[in-house]
Amino acid sequence: MVTCAPLEASVKLVCALLLLVATPVAAQPPTDRWEPDISAFEAADMRTPFPKGGIVFVGSSTIRLWDVATYFPDLKILNRGFGGSELGDAVRHIDRLVLKHEPRLVVLYAGDNDIAAGRLSEQVAVDFERFVRAIHNKLPQTRILYLAIKPSVLRWLQVDRMRRANEMIRAICQRDDRLAFLDFDDVMVGWDEKPRRELFVQDGLHLSADGYRMWSAIVRPFLMQ
Repeated sequence: MVTCAPLEASVKLVCALLLLVATPVAAQPPTDRWEPDISAFEAADMRTPFPKGGIVFVGSSTIRLWDVATYFPDLKILNRGFGGSELGDAVRHIDRLVLKHEPRLVVLYAGDNDIAAGRLSEQVAVDFERFVRAIHNKLPQTRILYLAIKPSVLRWLQVDRMRRANEMIRAICQRDDRLAFLDFDDVMVGWDEKPRRELFVQDGLHLSADGYRMWSAIVRPFLMQ
């Protein structure tokens, strides 16, 4: 049974939605568009097993395109990003993406595509709670760092919904010392209160080399703890 501590109204709504939609993580549809990606990850795991106690990056294309070996050569990091995915996809495949590696830290970026697809901010927060429960049910000591949904040129008109989801997820993280929330909003928005164009590639959505350099510098202290 899910219980909720006293929270602000928006987070209470998250808890109410969680009670309605909570389903076993193991449930999986007969067909899944991500099966080729997940199977490829499993084949890579067979060829080069990843040591337990490392760091797993998981989420959508912002994770997939992050060259973690270049930016964090001194750390044991496994990149399990799959482009176009939503938070619910990470939950559904969590055993194959994350749990089997028994990481000490999981770095998650997801929710961007969810909002773009029309999902409610509250549902994104619910899916984050599902992700956390799926991790901590089997790996109670594993820490989770959530990278907030970034303000982007392409999806600027949806930024209010993204920020609402971020604030609800921030509130969830504040309830648990094993969770951390990292917001890039201030550093990615310029003097004109719009996303800094140099931080993105031509599509206005994915990070440029400058963007990844900045993110990597900000994230590094969390990875070292």
